[in-house]
Amino acid sequence: MNRRSFVRSSLAAPALASAPVLTAATAGDIPKRTFGKTGEKLTVIGQAGGRFPLCSFEDAVAITRRAYDLGINYFDNAHIYWNGRSEEVFGAALSPSMRKNVFITSKTMSRSAKQATADLELSMKRLKTDHIDLWQVHDIRNQKEIDEIFGPGGAMEAIEAAKKAGKVRFIGFTGHHDPDAHLEMLKRYNKWDTILIPLNMADPGYMSFEKKVLPVAVERGMGIQGMKSTANAKLLQSFSVKDCLQYVLSLPIHCLAVGCTTLGQIEDDVRIVKGLQQLSSAQMDDLRKRASRLTGPALEDWKKNTQVASARVYNGR
Repeated sequence: MNRRSFVRSSLAAPALASAPVLTAATAGDIPKRTFGKTGEKLTVIGQAGGRFPLCSFEDAVAITRRAYDLGINYFDNAHIYWNGRSEEVFGAALSPSMRKNVFITSKTMSRSAKQATADLELSMKRLKTDHIDLWQVHDIRNQKEIDEIFGPGGAMEAIEAAKKAGKVRFIGFTGHHDPDAHLEMLKRYNKWDTILIPLNMADPGYMSFEKKVLPVAVERGMGIQGMKSTANAKLLQSFSVKDCLQYVLSLPIHCLAVGCTTLGQIEDDVRIVKGLQQLSSAQMDDLRKRASRLTGPALEDWKKNTQVASARVYNGR
């Protein structure tokens, strides 16, 4: 869903902690935060490749270059996005001379070491780079997948080997289906550098990553990335893009992936975050309260639908 179809141009609970300190080299720069224990300073928003199928290849290249020209240094991607074309967009848009100025992420959906290694090699070829700054196990959903990843011949073998070989600088994992799966990933391995989780003002009311996963990541000093700040544009029926961005960036995270598909969207987002203000606890609570009527799987349809399971039990099915 394109957010511009809604706008032209993101449980009451105490704040977990203050958001990381913003730094800017000169007035007007996009704010940056130190990306957890990686030590990297990333812009608080980054252009993501997940929604590039909603525009043409040429437009996606132009959007990526515009993001770079505006000062963004964080670029999110995945092997699976657009059957690999999203990575090819970054390869086409971010020239070798730009490479030293950007932090590129990618992800593998593979659970075996052999296939994950093949994914990494192809991702680097598409991205036209000899290394990936952050490589992540993508879309963790359940215990079965976790057992495969950490089992003999599992993806963790490839991930650790790639980091040791210098093909990737940092490692992490992502997901948006079940916060308990994230907690299990954190329990099984204590050397993750980063995590990517869905965060928005409606999240605290249903299968909450903010309440369950975020505090653990903060405690570990991980680099914390947010996504789905507008709930795939559904929140924009009731809230502004500014509301959505400011809410997520007032949480104790470091950066937020935004899936812009027009030049206007990336320009709007940069304009908003240049004037970013930390929301107070009262303001955060007010946004959560206003969003509480929207919470649930109808809004966040990427999460496990526990309401369906509950209904089946209640009805004896």
